[in-house]
Amino acid sequence: MSSAPHFALDRQEETVTNLPSPYLLFLGDTTEAGYAKTAFGLRDWAPDRCVGEYVMPGGSVSTGLPQLDFAQAVDKGARGLVIGVANAGGVIPDEWVNALVKALDAGLDIIAGMHMKLNADPRLAEAARRSGRKLIDVRTPPPAIPVASGRRRSGRRLLTVGTDCALGKKYTALAIARGLRTRGVDAQFRATGQTGIMIAGTGIPLDAVVADFIAGAAELLSPDAHPDHLDVIEGQGSLFHPAYAGVTLGLLHGSQPDMFIVCDAPHRATILGSPGFRLPTIEAVIEQTISLGRTTNPDIRCVGVSLNTSGMPEDEADALCVALERRVALPVADPMRVNPRFDRLLDACQ
Repeated sequence: MSSAPHFALDRQEETVTNLPSPYLLFLGDTTEAGYAKTAFGLRDWAPDRCVGEYVMPGGSVSTGLPQLDFAQAVDKGARGLVIGVANAGGVIPDEWVNALVKALDAGLDIIAGMHMKLNADPRLAEAARRSGRKLIDVRTPPPAIPVASGRRRSGRRLLTVGTDCALGKKYTALAIARGLRTRGVDAQFRATGQTGIMIAGTGIPLDAVVADFIAGAAELLSPDAHPDHLDVIEGQGSLFHPAYAGVTLGLLHGSQPDMFIVCDAPHRATILGSPGFRLPTIEAVIEQTISLGRTTNPDIRCVGVSLNTSGMPEDEADALCVALERRVALPVADPMRVNPRFDRLLDACQ
């Protein structure tokens, strides 16, 4: 791999790891919890960097953290306001701008992982200039990403794939990487989305990469490694999503996973944001992933299923896992419930 892509990735990592924290999590007027995955991800995986949340009138989603105004957050040590919502299209609604300007005036830098850049709004750009605060966009890929070569790389790779978006691919990858490291396995989480990048401090936002270079970005993200090293790669979207399947396919081809885990929310019936499309079955996802993944790794295989059973009683969650294990003959677990089922899923990843 050439030196230019390595240099580009180093520059991007340097920007991300210097994010101003602690954070106040901005939830805006969001009413759909599935769109607030950035806020929930930081709450669950970087709690030491979160002081509270800010919810606008009309918003009904909460992380459960203390609700603070901007002055209170600054008094508690907050340095950055993180836009914790990834809405459809990644835009900053006009309704948010007045609140964001007040946050800048109160002394908070603004960190966003939206497709729309913060400086693109002249009101935010002027408020940042006036207050001397920073506008930081995390969803910015490094320059000089190469076109994918398809060359097989040393080391091992595991990819999380989903029946839909926003249902646990990131949480599963983080939990698997952490669980394997506690066993002494040389495993590293590889972030491919804005929230994962904020948590890990490095990564490439795959959905912000020009389509021709998505697979190349995935190759860059997971380079040659020691034969025993395992990269646990955060999945994006779904091969069955009418809008985002292109990103998912590019990531699958470029990451060349030896193993994959299917992630599912068992009580979700339709694709998030696309109610006319029903979720595929686990079996359909396994079949499609193997068929398409063989383009760059003929030995790709499914090693288990991750279920998002949040909000379910323990016995109901366990019954779902038991039934699905019988159906697909693979380990099934909710990685956020540390129990023997999760241990068996970790066994399958080694």
